[in-house]
Amino acid sequence: MTKVIVAFIFLCGILSGVSLEDSVGSEEGCGCNKLNRNNLKERSTGDIDLEKGSCQSKEDDHCQLPKNDKMDTQDDSSKKADHDRALTLSVLRSNPMVKIPGGTFFMGTDKPFIPADGESPLRETLIDTFYLDKMETSNAEFARFVAETNYTTEAETFGDSFVFESLISEETLAGIDQAVAAAPWWLPVKGADWRHPEGPDSDIIPRMNHPVVHVSWNDAKAFCEWAGKRLATEAEWEYACKAGKKDKLYPWGNKLMPQDEHWMNVWQGDFPKTDTGDDGYINTSPVDEYPEQNSFGLKNIVGNAWEWTADWWVTVHSNEYSENPKGPEPTNDKVKKGGSYMCHKSYCYRHRCAARSQNTPDSSSGNVGMRCASDTPPDYYN
Repeated sequence: MTKVIVAFIFLCGILSGVSLEDSVGSEEGCGCNKLNRNNLKERSTGDIDLEKGSCQSKEDDHCQLPKNDKMDTQDDSSKKADHDRALTLSVLRSNPMVKIPGGTFFMGTDKPFIPADGESPLRETLIDTFYLDKMETSNAEFARFVAETNYTTEAETFGDSFVFESLISEETLAGIDQAVAAAPWWLPVKGADWRHPEGPDSDIIPRMNHPVVHVSWNDAKAFCEWAGKRLATEAEWEYACKAGKKDKLYPWGNKLMPQDEHWMNVWQGDFPKTDTGDDGYINTSPVDEYPEQNSFGLKNIVGNAWEWTADWWVTVHSNEYSENPKGPEPTNDKVKKGGSYMCHKSYCYRHRCAARSQNTPDSSSGNVGMRCASDTPPDYYN
């Protein structure tokens, strides 16, 4: 885990985003909704001047060469199997499920900051009681899934995934000649996957309690089903995020820094050039970092890593009352919610409960993860 040590943190305590007149910046945002392997161009080193982030050398904590690139699955003895299952249950129980009591709420907003994303209209919605993971799925949880199932992620199958340029080591960067056309700070990195978030010369050994990233929607669905859970619908996710607050920006209200403290991992500085890391991180943070963000006790429901939902993506919604909506008929993309460590009000103002974005079900990147839901908690929690 790499923390940026900040000598002085300027506590501004400014209300964020309370009117449409505020400057919000590009609707395209950080470009992570454009991460398509068919949407690449030749990379130019002059595309944008980025300050280097956390992977400048192999001496950095999380840029070390992989110590154990493959999970040990060779010993099939019953003793090891019992030990492995006990370890799996222990890891899964470390992310408790929170009961989200059913009720009605107002989904969406009548004050959209990014209208093209389909944030509006505000619409009354009934949600039945369900359960949601308190935290995002961690590397430790996903590692147990892979150890038990030998699952291969889509990033591993494709052989690459998308990484933000400033987090890539100079050695890896030297071999990259393509970039995302609509967002040249996103680069397709050979060998980038959930075990190697910044490329083949990085690993997750110091970051087992960080959110797993480089997982596609299909990967997220597979993990949740293995864990006896499922992905939340977009309506369930937003209901849990808002926690009874009507048309507020964040899970706790409208103030970016409640009590003049950082409550989420997002970008500070000039996107995409400089992240000052005033919140302690310039990459992902631990899944249990920061205070509980709302009255349901959820951690990092906004910020840190985007979270896949079950719904297909559309941008036109009815304002009529609905009960437990499951989303539209299949389209090309799936909905993701919550924003990530790359969100900033000036460029990608999507770290809000009503905000939303999308990607194809097979896409992956270094800022997209997951959180699982269920109608009732799996038996192993008892």
